[in-house]
Amino acid sequence: MKVTILDDYFDTLRTLPCFARLAGHEVEIWNDHVQDVDTLAERLRNTEALVLIRERTQIGAPLLERLDRLRLISQRSVYPHIDIAACTRRGVIVSSNLHAGTPSYATAELTWALILAAARRLPQQVKALRRGVWQTGVGDTLRGKTLGIHGYGRIGTVVAGYGRAFGMRVLVWARSSSLELARRDGHEVATGRATFYAESDIVSLHMRLVDATRGIVTADDLGAMKPGAIFVNTSRAQLVAPEALVTALRAGRPGLAAVDVYETEPLRDPSHPLLQMPNVICTPHIGYVTREEYELQFSDIFDQIVAYAAGKPINVVNPEVLEKRH
Repeated sequence: MKVTILDDYFDTLRTLPCFARLAGHEVEIWNDHVQDVDTLAERLRNTEALVLIRERTQIGAPLLERLDRLRLISQRSVYPHIDIAACTRRGVIVSSNLHAGTPSYATAELTWALILAAARRLPQQVKALRRGVWQTGVGDTLRGKTLGIHGYGRIGTVVAGYGRAFGMRVLVWARSSSLELARRDGHEVATGRATFYAESDIVSLHMRLVDATRGIVTADDLGAMKPGAIFVNTSRAQLVAPEALVTALRAGRPGLAAVDVYETEPLRDPSHPLLQMPNVICTPHIGYVTREEYELQFSDIFDQIVAYAAGKPINVVNPEVLEKRH
């Protein structure tokens, strides 16, 4: 089967142990990123199975209509970047393991790295020292502060545990079922959303992007935060209302932010407002970008290809395609 992999920026996948699972298939790997439909249509014209690395490339109807040989899209996690309805019309199976029971420790660790970096102003201190300046200000200790976890799922639970290990008060706001889980884990549950944002010294956002969560963090939420508080987002930029974070930071509430995600990715515009703010730490969506996390994710992705080739597709998100074939 002809398998194509897009957006493998550093040609990492062929070096993973799990890559051996594609033995016997013809595999083509692209290391750059393009979104132009004509270019993608040419690259993928003979592709039968398409491998996506998270949400790096948008797969819409105009492209799918030109891929007559495509039969399978294999990826992991959520799929707001794929037109599922168009795939179903075209008879293309989308297989995506949502890994409900396996937290991304890589993303949780990056979240904590960003929290520490923002609290101690590490990028600013490093940059100043390289200029010959010895200390540029005073940071903040985490112990005794309130860590707000908005969204208590796979990653939020891990980050909450890190907060407890650092001697922080952990305060949770989430849907009802998640709040009950937080209580069982021994964390404090906020009495209300406004209280949650007002009391937190750090707010870390952890939830999936679906229709119900798009723009769930509002300008009022951010405006209720303390002037010295830190807002951290390693989930999805679209969870925050458009322009709300930039506006809030300019108004001084919260005082700092650390983000790994953006409304448009890859972000290559140095003039983007967040990149211009001295009180913001920005990283290029590297939460899941570790060799260990890649091995975990692509073991699933390649297993989905093997299963399809054996005539037994797994983790199918559009089972209507299977019903049509029968």
